[in-house]
Amino acid sequence: MSAPLRIANVSGFYGDRASAMREMLDGGPVDVLTGDYLAELTMLILARDRMKDPATGYAKTFLRQLEHCLGTALDRGVTVVTNAGGLNPAGLAQALGALAGRLGLSPRIAYVTGDDLLARADELGFGTPLAANAYLGAWGIAHALRQGADIVVTGRVTDASLVVGPAAAHFGWARDDFDALAGAVAAGHVIECGAQATGGNYAFFTEHAIGLPGFPIAEVHADGSSVITKHPGTGGVVNLGTVTAQLLYEVDSPRYLGPDVTTRLDTIVLAEDGPDRVRISGVRGQAPPSTLKVGLNSLGGFRNDVTFLITGLDVEAKAALARAQLEASLRRRPPAELVWRLARTDHADADGQEEASALLHATVKDADPSVAGRAFSGAAVELALSSYPGFTLLAPPGDATPFGVFTSAAVPAEQVPHLVVLPDGTEHTIEPLGPSDRGGLADATPAPAWTGHGPTRRAPLGLVAGARSGDKGGSANIGVWARSDAAYAWLAATLTADALVKLLPEAAGLPVARHLLPNLRAVNFVVDGLLGDGVSAGTRFDPQGKGLGEWLRSRFVDIPEELL
Repeated sequence: MSAPLRIANVSGFYGDRASAMREMLDGGPVDVLTGDYLAELTMLILARDRMKDPATGYAKTFLRQLEHCLGTALDRGVTVVTNAGGLNPAGLAQALGALAGRLGLSPRIAYVTGDDLLARADELGFGTPLAANAYLGAWGIAHALRQGADIVVTGRVTDASLVVGPAAAHFGWARDDFDALAGAVAAGHVIECGAQATGGNYAFFTEHAIGLPGFPIAEVHADGSSVITKHPGTGGVVNLGTVTAQLLYEVDSPRYLGPDVTTRLDTIVLAEDGPDRVRISGVRGQAPPSTLKVGLNSLGGFRNDVTFLITGLDVEAKAALARAQLEASLRRRPPAELVWRLARTDHADADGQEEASALLHATVKDADPSVAGRAFSGAAVELALSSYPGFTLLAPPGDATPFGVFTSAAVPAEQVPHLVVLPDGTEHTIEPLGPSDRGGLADATPAPAWTGHGPTRRAPLGLVAGARSGDKGGSANIGVWARSDAAYAWLAATLTADALVKLLPEAAGLPVARHLLPNLRAVNFVVDGLLGDGVSAGTRFDPQGKGLGEWLRSRFVDIPEELL
């Protein structure tokens, strides 16, 4: 078997650990550095940057990382692939060229564009968003690398494309090598969020000395299989649990749609491959859909937040008084939306004042910043001497801030240009995949039946199951997995969509889809609408749903004693 391609991640989001690129270069051999900087919220941030200065719109932190690492990467023959180009990959490529010139270096810099559909938003029926970006695939990256690029900068490509592109270029995969492509998508999905694959945000972190986790590496083989690992001596852990958790992160059905391939998550096989090494194999792929997803970020209006501190007795009555008084004060110019949340963080007979206190949150939204601004927060302050005993606000009055709304659409792939600009300025168009057999693979084997009949004990679900949750616009996904076949049989039989709603009452009345992934001993839930309009529009305590999985694990259920 030929040597694998060692693809390392150095960023999982805009604002991730600045030293990661240097850590990955110095920690051991790598062939490719990848950095993922884009999320729905990031695209909104970059759109607002671009509104102020059209020359911006890219992730500036990437430049700062590369300033200290570019020479080392070039000396060692390490290529760099990143989506830090955001809304302006050409601008980032130009800035990289200027940086290299100041450093006395001459890297070959290519960029991929075509995803930005903002100028065609009206034509395509998108309305008037701040940003409209199609999710491109890996073949622009692959072409640039085949033509000798040292650095490839992209706009909105799928996160996994940062791994698929280098692998496809290195191994010479064809557009219809769907199984190999699907395997690379799985590897890319695992490492795209950085240290989440190496022990970060891991449900069973107390079982390991996590420390500060190192960043992950995918050793990708010619058939698309891979081994997920990290540099020796770095913090964290790579095991079946950390890899399973990341495979469940922000996915929906077992058919994981992408612009290059439909990856069948229900065919993935995981196996330990030594300390801090997990092999991913058996992944099957099908032709991609004929359409591309388009992420639309729009300005939803303006919002403001006030939190009342309520201490001691009569918490509910105090909250009711504050609510009635503030709503009466706002009656002359009522906001479009006013959301209240009372968090009963208080404890009876508490030894500390903080433990004796509850939090009453009020969030207001309106299209008019003057309505959502100090007219709202000032009205709350004016109650200071007129309301409940112990009245306190946790922050001084603030002004309204804009919030974004994320939605998605689909467009035929042939309507979206996928353009590569090579270091010499030559442009190359990536044609969409032609008509092909879009038939499916057979469904995976169903979950094993639960046959236990012994005694049960009421205990937290997290004693026998891990979880990871996340957001996709206004929807939340909660992936739950077991660590033994018996526990999975019980989990699949017990944790139905109805059971989830009972455990997480905030999901009541919302569409809940459940998907089984027996090969991962996992159940994945998608709750539509739980996060409202997504991005920065959410009014939940946890607006991106990152803690939903841990909330679920903390809920008590009747667990068979044989599993405990």
